[in-house]
Amino acid sequence: MEKSHENVEAFGWAARDTSGVLSPFNFSRRVTGEKDVQFKVMYCGICHSDLHQLKNEWSNSIYPLVPGHEVVGVVTEVGSKVEKFKIGDKVGVGCLVGSCRKCENCNNDLKNYCSDMILTYNGVDTDGTTTYGGYSDIILTNEHYVVHWPENLPIEAAPLLCARITTYSPLRYYGLDKPGMHIDVVGLGGLGHMAVKFAMAFGTKVTVISTSVSKKDKAIDRCNIRQFKMNMKKLEFGNSHFWKNLKSGNLAVQNLEIWLSSKIWKFG
Repeated sequence: MEKSHENVEAFGWAARDTSGVLSPFNFSRRVTGEKDVQFKVMYCGICHSDLHQLKNEWSNSIYPLVPGHEVVGVVTEVGSKVEKFKIGDKVGVGCLVGSCRKCENCNNDLKNYCSDMILTYNGVDTDGTTTYGGYSDIILTNEHYVVHWPENLPIEAAPLLCARITTYSPLRYYGLDKPGMHIDVVGLGGLGHMAVKFAMAFGTKVTVISTSVSKKDKAIDRCNIRQFKMNMKKLEFGNSHFWKNLKSGNLAVQNLEIWLSSKIWKFG
């Protein structure tokens, strides 16, 4: 089926206020454009940022709010000029559904820094309406922001569309994916364990650094890490190529004593 000339009726779960309580919500999605892909939502991850937005903890929530930015499903409709997707394809979309695609950031594949970036939910869509996320039955976006879902990857792995990208992208962007490099990952949480998995898959030597003794067993038994450090007050990173702060909360960088030979990037 090609593009519809009418708004699409949708059903989702929305928060109406800062209580964050979700309840049934009927709404309309914008008219499917000629370059849009519409798909039936099969799975959607739950990111902690969804919880922040539900309760307006970042002071920018627009109610009613339908969260969800790790969305996987099956294409049910395409616009007349869509080239990359067809009905029946398994696809996914992450935290962005739009950007200007003309600015320096967009041209450098940094659309998340575009001043006209459109968030998957709690954003302003191309028609001026509020965007609603993947806690719903259908979603649509320009094909440029949709990805093909690999046939050999279960669609239940939808959460990879946030935690995976947040760690995979900077590792590749900064060239920290070379076998033999030494990578220090600070914090073994939702993002940290993904950074560990990717870094190990790249063939790097990984050290996990944490303030929690309980994370040691997880690092060794579940992530097959051989190096684990506990002290966060005074760290000597030696010849490590990468430091990644993936803890919840803030860490005062000035409290760290770091060898000048280290290279440091901070994400999360």
